[in-house]
Amino acid sequence: MKKCIALMLALALLLGACSLATAEDRVVISLYRVTHDTDHPDPAQAKKVEDAINAYIADKINVEIRLSDIQGDEYAEKARMALDYKEVNLLWTAAWMGTIGCNDLVPKKAVYDITELLPGTALYESMDEAQWEATKYDGRNYFIPVYKDNVEGYDFMFRKDLVDKYGWDVTAVKELKDLEPMLKEALEGEGLKYPMLLQSTAMFRRFMMDRFDFFTGDAATDFVAVDRESKAVVNVLQTEEYRDYCKLMGRWADEGYISEDEANHMTNDNTPKTQDWAVSWWTDTPVNIEANTRYGQEMVMQPATKRYSHSTSALGSCYAISADSTEEQAKACIDFMGLLYTDKKLADLYTFGIEGADEDFEYTRAEGQEIDHVTQHSDKYNHQMWNSASATIVSPKSDEPDNKAELYRIFNSEAETSVAAGFRFDKTPVEDKYNACMELFETYGFQLETGAIPEDAVDDYIAEYQDALDAAGFQDVLKTFQKQFEEWLSAK
Repeated sequence: MKKCIALMLALALLLGACSLATAEDRVVISLYRVTHDTDHPDPAQAKKVEDAINAYIADKINVEIRLSDIQGDEYAEKARMALDYKEVNLLWTAAWMGTIGCNDLVPKKAVYDITELLPGTALYESMDEAQWEATKYDGRNYFIPVYKDNVEGYDFMFRKDLVDKYGWDVTAVKELKDLEPMLKEALEGEGLKYPMLLQSTAMFRRFMMDRFDFFTGDAATDFVAVDRESKAVVNVLQTEEYRDYCKLMGRWADEGYISEDEANHMTNDNTPKTQDWAVSWWTDTPVNIEANTRYGQEMVMQPATKRYSHSTSALGSCYAISADSTEEQAKACIDFMGLLYTDKKLADLYTFGIEGADEDFEYTRAEGQEIDHVTQHSDKYNHQMWNSASATIVSPKSDEPDNKAELYRIFNSEAETSVAAGFRFDKTPVEDKYNACMELFETYGFQLETGAIPEDAVDDYIAEYQDALDAAGFQDVLKTFQKQFEEWLSAK
């Protein structure tokens, strides 16, 4: 009996030692993510989520995370510094971001080439091969796309109460000028501050998607694009469409439809939560009803553009592994992302936070719903599927349909393939000139596109913009764009 007890004690000590060793051997990775839906994320709640994640994954993968949940307007700079000081392994990014966007990270060799690490992993199998192909740079994988609405298109967004009150037929709105009678009624009948709300966003490249492919994915370089009809790279500033658009914005500002707050960056993507506006814009998704929850009021949507699959659409939300990570850390990142994209409990925990009446969210099931849905009720830790994990695994929210995952698959498959899909500009030969041109956008392009320049001054201001670009080396940049695109097109 004593021998048996001694044996059991020895076994217990051995198991305890093994357990301790496992904990000590776990690969620790630093994870940076941005919050777009909370003005001031709570570090204590983020730590609570981190602890819950680590407890949940402990017996599934040999990984432990250190989670940094960072406010939207601080994220790019903090993530850049973390990269510079080698303090991050896995970070969220996107093609449209500045500073740490996809097109910044690859040329700087700041991200890990995961091409050889992906095959055979749960992460690789979580998405169809087309997603991995669409996000390659020079045939190599550097990014892990979030499977969401991986095509791009835009809607006009209307407050439903105003649509009902004035009897607006939104289906008759096919282009921007069709909004004018509604904007006039909103201004005169409601006295709204923002009849047309731009959310401090230069919208030319978005509203003009059916005419041009803005393949850089950056509003600050919308002075260059591929003309969809001629399949040629053009100087956008010299097109009729650009002049007409800027003149329309200038006239709408003069008439009170667009506020000077737009050009002064005093509106943002939280302004639609107010009652100060009538018409705005929305990035088209398979479940547009989510706008109602996000903005706390009912919306009516009308397509402003078609939907396109293009060079940056599948990289509208993604993750990257820092180039300074060790191979062990890189594999740990892939293991974590593989579990995140295939395990519903982890995906919901990472996206929505801690479950509970006094926590971040609760599971609910309304009449007619066949699966659990999520109701969020916390500002401490508040994220959405699109910048968290795959649409195929994250639970639908309370106002979303049971078949949300299938809607995303259909949505992506029905988009048009853009004329420049797959082309990625290498700015290395003209990087200084390219950056100098970008820096002029805030002074000229943004002002033109947000109504700060009166209609009768637009021609002169565009000419001034062009002169400033040319002085910065724009013609060399344009020729480089044209040469690279023509070579790419002929090689297809």
